[in-house]
Amino acid sequence: MELGWLFQDTPLLMLALDESMLCRELTPVWQEKLGLSQPQSEALPAAKLFDFEATPALPGQLEAVARDGSAMENTEAVLLTADGMLPVRLSAWRIQQGDEEQASVMVVAMDVGEFDRAYEELAQLQSQHQQILDAAGEGIYGLDCDGRTTFGNAASTEILGWQVDEVRGQSAHDIHHHSHADGAPYPRQECPIYAALKDGEIHRVDSEVFWHTNGTALPVEYTSTPIMQDGKPNGAVVVFRDISTRKEIEAQRKKTFEEIRSLKEQLEQERDYLRDEINVTVNFGEIIGDSQALNRTLAQIEAVARTPVSVLILGESGVGKEMIARAIHTKSDRADKPMVKVNCASIPKDLFESEFFGHVRGAFTGAHQDRVGRLELADGGTLFLDEVGEIPMSQQGKLLRALQEGEFERIGDEKTIKVDVRIVAATNRDLMEETQAGRFREDLYYRLSVFPVEVPPLRERLDDVAPLAFHFLQLICRELGREPLRMTQQQVSVLKQQDWPGNIRELKNVIERAVISSTGNRLRLDFVVPNASADLHLPKDRTETESSGFVTNAEFKELEKANIAAALRYTNWKIWGPQGAAELLGIKPSTLTYRIRVFGIVKQSRH
Repeated sequence: MELGWLFQDTPLLMLALDESMLCRELTPVWQEKLGLSQPQSEALPAAKLFDFEATPALPGQLEAVARDGSAMENTEAVLLTADGMLPVRLSAWRIQQGDEEQASVMVVAMDVGEFDRAYEELAQLQSQHQQILDAAGEGIYGLDCDGRTTFGNAASTEILGWQVDEVRGQSAHDIHHHSHADGAPYPRQECPIYAALKDGEIHRVDSEVFWHTNGTALPVEYTSTPIMQDGKPNGAVVVFRDISTRKEIEAQRKKTFEEIRSLKEQLEQERDYLRDEINVTVNFGEIIGDSQALNRTLAQIEAVARTPVSVLILGESGVGKEMIARAIHTKSDRADKPMVKVNCASIPKDLFESEFFGHVRGAFTGAHQDRVGRLELADGGTLFLDEVGEIPMSQQGKLLRALQEGEFERIGDEKTIKVDVRIVAATNRDLMEETQAGRFREDLYYRLSVFPVEVPPLRERLDDVAPLAFHFLQLICRELGREPLRMTQQQVSVLKQQDWPGNIRELKNVIERAVISSTGNRLRLDFVVPNASADLHLPKDRTETESSGFVTNAEFKELEKANIAAALRYTNWKIWGPQGAAELLGIKPSTLTYRIRVFGIVKQSRH
């Protein structure tokens, strides 16, 4: 078969083999590779054209093409050239013209050296680009114009768990952006990533989630940047990062802020609650007196203070029930925790539950913020229920339940709050009588009155009038910026003659009015006590002197002794110097020292 016309001008490496594997025609390009200076004149065996040692299967493959007519395509081979061996890939097929008995095998060789070098350079370039992508800390996805993933980096796998080969060619939205965080469907047309493929704009989002391979929603922020070609978007690059830690920190910060806000509100309420208590502490900083009646009460305080039982303080108005409650708290194991006071008589009926148990914002009209109740404020400490008999009957059951179970719920909140509170209650009513009249729950009464403490009225502790009067006199002078005033023994005797229905509170008010009414350095009682300027009258139990208008020397000395003892207690036994007992009594320190020794006055520990 004459094929010279076919080979004459072709730029390919082509040759024709007969059935004996002899090459009778080959292209000029091949001749040049063989180093032939002139056209081929003799047939060349295939063994001189190919290195069969390098590819031992090649002869059989070529014979099969000639014998069976099966084609060979892209088969590795090595050509023998004048410059050495040349790796190629062969394609071969059988050709037969007309009725010719002799068939030929057409062989085309392609030099793959330059292709391999280009492919290797491309592979290196791809590797370098992948290394750059993998070095990035953010996840990176490439998308084609249809939103299918074309590439990804190591960070994307680390963040979302998807291997790049698993997502390549797949819809990125369907794989990791198909739903919102709550599981609600996320239509593709609403996705900012795909918006970049349509409008060619950069889209940034910081409040969405991508879905991990384990089925969890991962908070992310991402930027979708379009890839522009000929002025139109032809794909996009999505850069994203995991913001779970940041979200946790934000949530923790929010929680901490809420806790701080709650604590701030609690402190503000404690401040409001304690303002009155500070005033009480200033006015009744210690339990003053040494009468037998008071000592009985103090003994009860010592007995019950360190126990956890509830205490009911009984006594008339103004006897200092709150000071007794404070003494019980101070001497208890809860002294380092707050004592929260509730004046039950001052709480409107509609606000009782909120005041005791607190509420959450929006629980009712006017509840603009969360409120901590008194029970919660007193957790770990003491809750002092002053005027407990004034609690409305409708609210007593709720209070009883909270006290018995040690738990409650704020208004509008389903969360149960547990507290450990010691109850000290006070009243000037006869609660047993109130219980029998149906105005006070019997079970609540017995819950509160485990250990009753009765505070005697001032008329039953007349020996305490003098020290209390001296205490209030000095305190009020300081508060009003007055020079210390002197109180005479006659004035003390007048004070001890009063019935004091208002008890200690009334005594303090009388002394305060007397200080305001006085001029100079001498106290004037005649403006505030009707019989202060009349002849001296002694207490009612001294019937012998009631009509005589004078006292015996022994009685006078007892009055002087009590006066000196009161002054010494007030100054904490400071005798000399400014504000010392001698200065307050208006005598010389040496004289006072002598009288202390003569009267046998001994310093006693305070209660």
